[in-house]
Amino acid sequence: MKIRKTILALSGAAILAVSGIALTSANPMVGGAAMYETKNIVQNAINSKDHTTLVAAVKAAELVDTLSGTGPFTVFAPTNEAFAKLPAGTVDALLKPENKAKLTAVLTYHVVGKKVLSGVLEKVIKDDGGTYDIPTVSGHVIKASLKDGHVMLTGEDGGTAMVTIADVQQSNGVIHVIDSVLLPK
Repeated sequence: MKIRKTILALSGAAILAVSGIALTSANPMVGGAAMYETKNIVQNAINSKDHTTLVAAVKAAELVDTLSGTGPFTVFAPTNEAFAKLPAGTVDALLKPENKAKLTAVLTYHVVGKKVLSGVLEKVIKDDGGTYDIPTVSGHVIKASLKDGHVMLTGEDGGTAMVTIADVQQSNGVIHVIDSVLLPK
């Protein structure tokens, strides 16, 4: 009888898995690392090998405590490759102590003071006729649109970024990985 109950339980779990019903929802992997909903934005970003430049910048701008706070926050998180697209020397210059204000302005341009999931963002883009202005904590705006099923972001300087990994849940918000650094005016 005990064996039969075990087989039935395992069969039920297998049916749920095959039918696409998840027993637990898993966050996407980012930078080869698991992202945990129980950890905050900084704790998870530190584990991503694709976000070492972003983590260094957050530390240099002294934003670790802020982004470790209760939030909720939405962070559009540029990868190392995104930072590498900037003109040569830009990242090194921004990381210098005398450029802390500029670095802070760039980083906070990627942060929204509430949790915005991709489904909600896609809906407001459609409801607003194809574009939606996202106010950031820097006081500037990012324009969001859809292109080929992806959320596209346009910075005030005209540069664009695509959300490559959406809805990475955090204890204090959500991260959307992006492929370019956005710049305010």
